[in-house]
Amino acid sequence: MSTWFRDLPPDCVALADVAVAVIAGAALIRATRRFRQPAVIWEIATGIILGPSVLGLFPGHLDTRLFPVAQRPTLTAMSELGLVFFMFLAGWEMNPRLLRSGRSAVAVTAVSAMAVPFLMGAGLAFALASDHRGHTSTSAFVLYFGTTMAITAFPVLARILRDTGLDRTPVGVLSMACAAVGDGIAWCLLIVVVAVAGSHGAGQVWHTMLLAAVLGSLLFGLVRPLLARWAAGTEQEGAPEAEPGEQRPDMAVDTAGNRAFLLTGSFALLCGCATAWIGIHPILGAFAAGLVMPRTVGPRIREAVEVPLARASTLLLPVYFIVTGLSVDLKTVGWAGAGELCLIVLVAVAGKFVGAVVPARSFGISWQESGALGILMNTRGLTELVVLGVGHDLGVIDDRLFSIMVIMALVTTAMAGPLLRLIGIQAPGIPESPAELADAPALSGSAGTAGPDRA
Repeated sequence: MSTWFRDLPPDCVALADVAVAVIAGAALIRATRRFRQPAVIWEIATGIILGPSVLGLFPGHLDTRLFPVAQRPTLTAMSELGLVFFMFLAGWEMNPRLLRSGRSAVAVTAVSAMAVPFLMGAGLAFALASDHRGHTSTSAFVLYFGTTMAITAFPVLARILRDTGLDRTPVGVLSMACAAVGDGIAWCLLIVVVAVAGSHGAGQVWHTMLLAAVLGSLLFGLVRPLLARWAAGTEQEGAPEAEPGEQRPDMAVDTAGNRAFLLTGSFALLCGCATAWIGIHPILGAFAAGLVMPRTVGPRIREAVEVPLARASTLLLPVYFIVTGLSVDLKTVGWAGAGELCLIVLVAVAGKFVGAVVPARSFGISWQESGALGILMNTRGLTELVVLGVGHDLGVIDDRLFSIMVIMALVTTAMAGPLLRLIGIQAPGIPESPAELADAPALSGSAGTAGPDRA
C-alpha cells in the first residue's frame, strides 16, 4: 500500500486529496443535519478527524499517507485561493447602511463588544506567553491573542439571523452592525500583528504600516470611485429585450456577466497579491477589495460574479479545513491543556457577553434581546480559524495553543443555536455552508447580501 502511494504522480495525489476533503466534509454535514449546527462545525471536525488527532491514531500513519507532507504546500496554495475569494465576498457582503441607524448604540456596543474581550484576552495572554509564545515577541503574542478573543464572524452571523427571523429586528440589525465594525477593527489589528510579528525592528513595522495605509488610500480614494462609475451602468447592462414571440437571447448576459466575473475575480487576486507583497497576508487585501466594491451593482451582474466565486470557495475551502486539521493534534493538549481550554473558553464567552449585553441594556434593549446579542457576538467560526491560521503560520503561537484555540472556535460557534433556543428564540437550523448560501436569496434590507461564509 505504501509503495502504491509513493508511485502515484504528485498531481494525482493533490487532486485526490482535494476530492477526499470535499466528499468527507459533505458526507459529515449530511449525516449530522439533525443536530442543527453550522456546516463549518462539521467541516472543521472533518479536518481534525482526517488529521493526526484521529486518523493518525491508527497504525501506519494513515494521515500522512493520505495527505503526504510533500503535497501540503500545494494544498495550502489551493486553500488560500479559496480563502481569498471567501474574504472578498465577506467584505462585499458588509452593508454600510447598517451603520446609519442608531449610530450611538452601534458605536458604543461595537467598541465595547470588541474592547472587553480584547482586554480580557490580552490579560490572559500574559499568563500564557511563557508556555505558548512562538518565536515572536511577547507584545506580538499579547496583541494577537487579544484579537483572537475579540473575533465575531460576520457572515455566519448573517445566516443565523436570517434562519432565526432576527434579521429585521432591532437586535438583529444591531448585532450585524456591531459585527461589521468589530470585524473591521479586528482586521486592522491583525495587520499590526502581522507587521510586528514579521518585522525585525520598529522601522520595518512602520514601513509595513505606511505601505498598508498607502494601499488603503488608493483603494478607497481612487479605485472605489472608478468602481462606482462602473456599477452605475450595470443595471442596464445585459441581454437586449427579446422581440415579441422570440426567446430572449442569453449571449449578452453571459458576455457581461463573464466579463464582470473575470475582472472582479482578478481584482480580488491582485489586492491579495499587493498585501502579500508589502508583508501582510493576502486575505486582508481580498477583504479590502470586497469593502471597496460598490453595493449598487445590478442584480444580474452581481449574481454573475458572486455565484461562481462562492462555488469556487465552496470547492476549495474544505481543503483549508484539512490543512488546518493536519496542524491540530489533540494528543498534545493533555490535562493541562484541558484546563487552559476551559479558561480560554470562559474568558472568550464572558468577554463578548459582558461587552455586548451591558451597553445594550443601557440603551433600553430587553434582557432577552440583550442576551441574544451577547450569544450572537460569540459566533466565531471560519473567521476565527483564518486568524488562527495566520498566527500559527507566523509562529506567534505554538502548536498546542493552536489546537486549543481551534477547539474554542468550535465550542463558541456551536453554542449559538442551543443558547438562542434556551432563551426562547427558536432557530430552525443553521446550515450556512457556502454552497447553501450561494443558492439562497440575498439578505434584504438591513442584513446585507448572502455571502459565502461559514465564517
